[in-house]
Amino acid sequence: MNTNEHRRQFLINAAIGIGAAATSSTASAQNPSTPNAASIVTNNTTNQVRQSAMPPCAVASGNGVAAVAKAVEVMRAGGDTLDAAIEGVRIVELDPKDNSVGFGGLPNERGDVELDASVMHGATRRAGAVASLRGVKTPAAVAKRVMEATDHLLIVGGGAREFATAHGFPDENLLTEESRIAWMRWKENLSDTDKWGVSPIQPAPASPAGQRMMERSSRGAAFAAADEWANGDAKKRDDLLAWADGVARRPPTGTINLLALDSARDISGVTTTSGLAWKLPGRVGDSPLIGCGLYVDNDTGAAGSTGRGEEVIYINGGRTVVEYMRRGISPEQACLDALKLITARYGNDLQKLREIDVNFYAINKKGDFAGAAIWSHTLTARGERRRRQFAFADASGARLVESAYLYERKA
Repeated sequence: MNTNEHRRQFLINAAIGIGAAATSSTASAQNPSTPNAASIVTNNTTNQVRQSAMPPCAVASGNGVAAVAKAVEVMRAGGDTLDAAIEGVRIVELDPKDNSVGFGGLPNERGDVELDASVMHGATRRAGAVASLRGVKTPAAVAKRVMEATDHLLIVGGGAREFATAHGFPDENLLTEESRIAWMRWKENLSDTDKWGVSPIQPAPASPAGQRMMERSSRGAAFAAADEWANGDAKKRDDLLAWADGVARRPPTGTINLLALDSARDISGVTTTSGLAWKLPGRVGDSPLIGCGLYVDNDTGAAGSTGRGEEVIYINGGRTVVEYMRRGISPEQACLDALKLITARYGNDLQKLREIDVNFYAINKKGDFAGAAIWSHTLTARGERRRRQFAFADASGARLVESAYLYERKA
């Protein structure tokens, strides 16, 4: 199975002018007062660390290396900041191997893919958003149409679908076979008391042919679908099922946020997502909520987020980061201070925070930029540690940069 990790590496190699990943800009120190102190390190940021670049430049979540490269390309050709951001995230929205955004996104608990997106255009001080939108691969473009063609900021559900149809967006199936198999695997393993999966009550086969048929079907519909998808390639089938089991156990919260700054110092931003895997139908996270998953103030800067949206909504994350920057705080420290508001809700109890994953990205009008996370590393669907990074591009190329963080995850 070509997981998101493999896909991310492909996009990194394909992006223009790859640079070396920057090292973390803040030091770490052991925090012995917390549980399991050996595996938890606090990042005690005391200085106003600033990473800066000359515009045009763009910052995005870690799955956005190709996206920021495209955004800078559009701006260098004279394109508008919002058009640049939308063209950038479109690469990820249309990528069926990124199962956190757009086409191929993991579905809700009913197996329906519901997408959310928001856009903000700093130069005109306008915004638009859609939520729980079905059947459109590029929800960010629909959000832009809401901004341009209505008196509204947010359209949701069936109304968003009707609006998209009226503006020429076709109704398409967004559920790839890989994502459908993952959803089936989740359903089959959700409970041993529901009716999904192979029945525990089986009659005695009447013949050897019946025995063989029962053996083939005993592994469940997801296994059969994966076997058919792999066309007899056992390794390909097993890789897909291993990935499906991983996302079933640890539902991902992937998203892409992209912020673009041009040479005129105008700023725009986009956040687009398929939301939390296996969510309740109609669940809306932070991504389409202006001031939460995205906020742009052309006089100050912009910020966006990925991760557990409910936490970001609670603190109005995007707006909070921008307001901190308005006070003169660096983008990195602004992101870290906003993350501290989230951890404070849980009394800074690191055991409770272990399952909470939130990342902020920010850029100010001067070109200072940053990304920061609660945890230094994320755990993949297979339980592997991966260093938190964000994507950045300017005239020198696109690259991944290590995020600042509050706590180090060692295991």
